[in-house]
Amino acid sequence: MIDLTLSCIVGGDLRMIAPVIAIGFMALEYGLSKLADRDSHDLKESAASLAIAAGSKFIRPLEAALLAVPFALAYQYRLFDIDLNQAWTVAALFLSSEFFYYWHHRAAHRIRWLWATHAVHHSPRKLNYTAAIRLGWTGSISGNFLFFLPLVWIGFHPLAVLAMLAVNLGYQFFIHTELAPHLGPLEWVLNTPRHHRVHHASNDACLDKNYGGMLIIYDRLFGTFAVPPEDEPLRYGLVKPVSSQNPFRIVFGEWLQIVRDFNAAQTWRQRWRALFGTP
Repeated sequence: MIDLTLSCIVGGDLRMIAPVIAIGFMALEYGLSKLADRDSHDLKESAASLAIAAGSKFIRPLEAALLAVPFALAYQYRLFDIDLNQAWTVAALFLSSEFFYYWHHRAAHRIRWLWATHAVHHSPRKLNYTAAIRLGWTGSISGNFLFFLPLVWIGFHPLAVLAMLAVNLGYQFFIHTELAPHLGPLEWVLNTPRHHRVHHASNDACLDKNYGGMLIIYDRLFGTFAVPPEDEPLRYGLVKPVSSQNPFRIVFGEWLQIVRDFNAAQTWRQRWRALFGTP
C-alpha cells in the first residue's frame, strides 16, 4: 500500500472521525473472531501496529509539506487541463491511479530501496484490521511519490490525485481480514479480502502476487494474479520474520540491514544490489 493518508487532503473533522471508525471496526473484528474461535490476533503485534500508526501522525504533516513541492512543479508544467466535472474524466483518473498504484506496489516488492518501507506493512504474522494500519514512516525517502507524478504532469490536479489514492487506501483497510467470505463475481474485478490474503502470505505460491489496490484487473492482465493454495494453510508475515515488537526495530530494521549489506559489499555491483536489487 502507498503511504499516503487522508490527512494530506481532508479537513480536521474527518481526520478525527476516521481513526474512531477504524478502531471501531478493529474492535468488532476482534470480537467476532473470538466468537468464531479464530486465532486472528496477537495483542502485542496489534499494539505495535497501533504504535506505528500513532508515530505516522507526527510524520505525515512534514511529509505532505515536502511532497507539495514536486507535485506543484509537475502540475505547473502539465500537458493538459483535465476537467474532473465529467464522469469519464473521473473514471479515467480512477483507472489510471489504479494502474500507477499497481506498478508502484509491484516495484515495492522487487526493489529493495522501496521494500525497506513496504516491508513494515508485511511484517505482521496475523492478518487483521490492525495490520492494515501498520505502514512505514519512510515512504518519501523511498520515493513512493515519484510513481504518481506522471498523473499530475498529464493534467490531473494534485489534490484530486491524492484524494483518489486516499480512497484507495481507505478501501484497502477493509480487505485486511480473514473473516470476509468469497464475494462471487466481484472477485473477478475487485481486490477482495480473499485476494489480499494471498498477497500477505509468505507461502512460495503467494509471493509477489495480487498487487492491486481496489481492482484486481491489472494483476490478471500482467500475470501476477494468484488464488489461495488448496493444499496448505496461508502463513502471513515476512519470509524472514521480524523477531521484535519494538516499533522502531520494525520500521527501521530493513534499512539497517541495507546499511550492513552495503558496508559489507566488496564491489560496486554488490553495493548496487544491496540498495536496488531484489529483496
